[in-house]
Amino acid sequence: MTTPAPPDRPYLLERVDDAAIVQVYADGFAGLSREQRVLAWHLQRAALCGRDIYYDQRYRHNLDMRGVLEAILRHPHHVEPAALSEIRRYTKLFWIHTGPYNSLTARKFVLGLAPDALREAARVAARDGARFPLAPGETLEHLLARLEPCFFDQDVDPCVTAKTPPPGHDILTASANNLYEGVSVADLAGFTERYGLNSRLVKRDGRLLEEVCRSGGRYGAAIDRIVGHLEAAAALAPAPTRRALEALVRFYRTGEEEDRRAFDISWVADHDSPVDTINGFTEVYLDARGVKGAWEGVVFYEHPEKTAHVRRIAAAAQWFEDRMPWDPAWRRPQVTGVSARVVEVVVETGDAGPMTPIGINLPNDDAVREAFGSKSVSLANIVEAYERSQPPEFRREFSWDEAEAARAERWGPLAGELTTDLHEILGHGSGRVDERRAGTPQAWLREHYSTIEETRADLVALYWIADPQMVALEMVGAADHDDLVRAEYEAYARQAIVQLRRVREGDQIEEDHMRNRQAIVHWLMANTPAVERRVRDGRSFNVVVDVAAFRAGVARLLAEVQRIKATGDYDAAAALVGAFGTRFDVALRDEVLARVDRLKLPAYTAFVMPELQPVRDEAGRVVDATVHHPCDFERQMLEWSAD
Repeated sequence: MTTPAPPDRPYLLERVDDAAIVQVYADGFAGLSREQRVLAWHLQRAALCGRDIYYDQRYRHNLDMRGVLEAILRHPHHVEPAALSEIRRYTKLFWIHTGPYNSLTARKFVLGLAPDALREAARVAARDGARFPLAPGETLEHLLARLEPCFFDQDVDPCVTAKTPPPGHDILTASANNLYEGVSVADLAGFTERYGLNSRLVKRDGRLLEEVCRSGGRYGAAIDRIVGHLEAAAALAPAPTRRALEALVRFYRTGEEEDRRAFDISWVADHDSPVDTINGFTEVYLDARGVKGAWEGVVFYEHPEKTAHVRRIAAAAQWFEDRMPWDPAWRRPQVTGVSARVVEVVVETGDAGPMTPIGINLPNDDAVREAFGSKSVSLANIVEAYERSQPPEFRREFSWDEAEAARAERWGPLAGELTTDLHEILGHGSGRVDERRAGTPQAWLREHYSTIEETRADLVALYWIADPQMVALEMVGAADHDDLVRAEYEAYARQAIVQLRRVREGDQIEEDHMRNRQAIVHWLMANTPAVERRVRDGRSFNVVVDVAAFRAGVARLLAEVQRIKATGDYDAAAALVGAFGTRFDVALRDEVLARVDRLKLPAYTAFVMPELQPVRDEAGRVVDATVHHPCDFERQMLEWSAD
């Protein structure tokens, strides 16, 4: 049973530019058994041990840049106050985005100081005892000169993941992430990767080489530390979790695809254990090709009351699959292993935090999904923290009238939660792909795969939330269903305008979730009478005028998107994303920015995680763990880097 939350505890801790920083609370942790709490502690340690892997994957200079910034913040006493204030602001953004690239726009942001001011701050900190990440034989002055373009030059490595590259570049040469070195798309012709998900691909002496992420390989030291905690956790875990953790350890040691697949299968089979983790090279959004996995670590425990609610959807997965509004050839004749839970997170690191999802469905291997199923989790305490920290003006500013604003206030949280559940459980957990695609549509759809998959999952949720089956499953009352559906459709249409606040420069979107929302709404506006763009008093609104047409349009688009995924139709994917999801009206964006800046509305949210602290016996063994909520972003980030 979850402990009732105190009514006056803080959620919104601070604002850094257009980011909100919010505390997450793990209220149910104390209700776990002692053994489960120690298990969670070991899993949290494993998640923290891999944090720097993602820093390095995201940008080759990230760890050195972070080392410079954190060294100054640990020795701030004699740094000039104005310079220290700017370094602190920039460092918090650096932590939020895991480097100098905005996670939503993929664009570089720079330090608002003169290079000389950073050098002087570093010198002062060094005199006070700060230690900097110097290469062998390197001086502090050389380190700062080497990193100067990274901190200050907007045109050096300007985009972390470029799925729509500028002229003269391709999606790899235009991307600054560290998943490739010296490799262009043309170099890949005729090359078959053995370790697609868990490797860095480099070109040396004209040959392509895979640097495999495993024990004894790339990131081997960090992986060995992760493995140590996973093995300690396995000794405490129930049998299904133990088998999954042992399979994960085996994969970390070998790096082999067959062991990765064995882990996915074992992890999917463990759907009842109270404490669980996601740990490894998982999502492929960072890779413009949609192949290489970014490292992440997530630890969570089940929220029993809310889980009982969403499992009704998972239990009916075959019913939904049989009625999907796409070609029956792409329906699964036998849905297997679809499970769903509502959880509270203990920690999210790497690709999963400090900016976090609100729902997860894994594994991403379509062949495993079809044969063995998938696991969906909705992150209840993330959703709660987000909702409790949002200013009320947020929904009202972009609602067309008072009735829409009232619906958003009344039904927005529940509708959003239900849509997330449908997106994860049915959206990602449904459909088949052509056997000729061998379960890997990302290899065919390439840079458009992630956008297409997120579009498909959103469309599934938007289609089914309006179905009477939601009432039959008691997900919503019959008298409330119509209002809830309209509220969700209105929220989705609004989001296509509101999310432009996140792209303060340029005229195109790189992030896959943002692209998919733009694509759906603008396709509906172009092909149905469901949504209209209206202007009043110089303010633009997306207005849902026909709910039935909205759902019918969603069904039409969903049928096409499923076909694109199932057949690996790259040209159709490129046409859809290019026409509706990538570019936007700059004048509309500027209008949105003026509106949100006037109201001081945040563009995105980062989270401070709960912290587990070990309780040791006289021999030093961990015999229990307690949870604390630090409410201090800077302290948490500095402590994590010091571990």
